[in-house]
Amino acid sequence: MRPRRRPEDRTRPVVHTERINDQIRVPNVRLVGEDGEQIGIKSTDEAREYAYSRNLDLVEVAAQADPPVARVMDYGKYRYEQEQKAKVARKHQSQINVKEIKLRPKIGIHDYETKKGHVVRFLNGRAKVKVTIMFRGRENLHPERGRDLLMRLAEDIKEVGQE
Repeated sequence: MRPRRRPEDRTRPVVHTERINDQIRVPNVRLVGEDGEQIGIKSTDEAREYAYSRNLDLVEVAAQADPPVARVMDYGKYRYEQEQKAKVARKHQSQINVKEIKLRPKIGIHDYETKKGHVVRFLNGRAKVKVTIMFRGRENLHPERGRDLLMRLAEDIKEVGQE
């Protein structure tokens, strides 16, 4: 029997795209120190030795530049800060729900009030509301009744929502 393979870890969507230390294969890099000061264009080996002498990593931050820009930094700390920034960004991101309410042109008064209450509840819950008027058969001959119903609903909930 074949050993079971563990499923891939899908909880970490962040994939590091920067090359670090020995992964940098270009001959020369523009070196930036740990405080952000420009050190100059150095061979990759010199830059790596410079970073190792300070117990830090050489991280390629702009691969498309000519020559590529490499920065001396603590890579573990950098990745941690990037993940924290991404976490905060996800936290402040808001999901907008669209709710739909369907009405008929010949809706009764009590049914209309119930549906209006649903619309108000959805709007107070920060959802967008799409109101649909359903016509059947010969009701199609009087679209103004549907338009009047929509305008009445818009007028009744104008303090809660916007058109």
